[in-house]
Amino acid sequence: MQALREIRSRTVVLPVKDVDTDQIIPARFLTTTTREGLGDGLFYDLRFNADGSRKDDFVLNRPEARGAGILVAGNNFGCGSSREHAPWALLDFGIRAVISTEIADIFRNNSLKNGLLPIVVDTSTHAWLIENPGAELTIDVAASTLALPNGRTVEYPIDGFARYCLLEGIDQLGFLSQQAERIAAYEEQRPWKP
Repeated sequence: MQALREIRSRTVVLPVKDVDTDQIIPARFLTTTTREGLGDGLFYDLRFNADGSRKDDFVLNRPEARGAGILVAGNNFGCGSSREHAPWALLDFGIRAVISTEIADIFRNNSLKNGLLPIVVDTSTHAWLIENPGAELTIDVAASTLALPNGRTVEYPIDGFARYCLLEGIDQLGFLSQQAERIAAYEEQRPWKP
């Protein structure tokens, strides 16, 4: 996992409520255990017609969406079944952060464990972001802030341990591996007794 300290990017806006994980990455793309190529299946049923041709009016297919690393989504993003493939697909497509007024708990946890930053903002900030697609934002992970182009800075909540892992570019197993010497010392001080 790559360390995530700051994201500077334009936004792409998908103002749809209740986008579930099957919309993010349809179940038929869940046959892999690797992340590579999952971006091709991101929002597949929304991005493509039944014959496989692109829907030019879908927001991620528009030229102005190319290179945007921040997705501004409608309320209750990532609801539905648990699947790590959803944040994997977003990351493989180039999305580094998702902003909404509400992000489903399981999706949020899966995102944080895989290096995708889920950000919950207040309704007025969200409304501004929805109305201003393509806005250039700066997200400071250490400070837990989002800087808008008008100079306004908004704080967002994030669990301290999750923030530490993002900043260090590690997952939970990586954190435990960093503690190997301390764990061994602790075990030596407490001999096992059958």
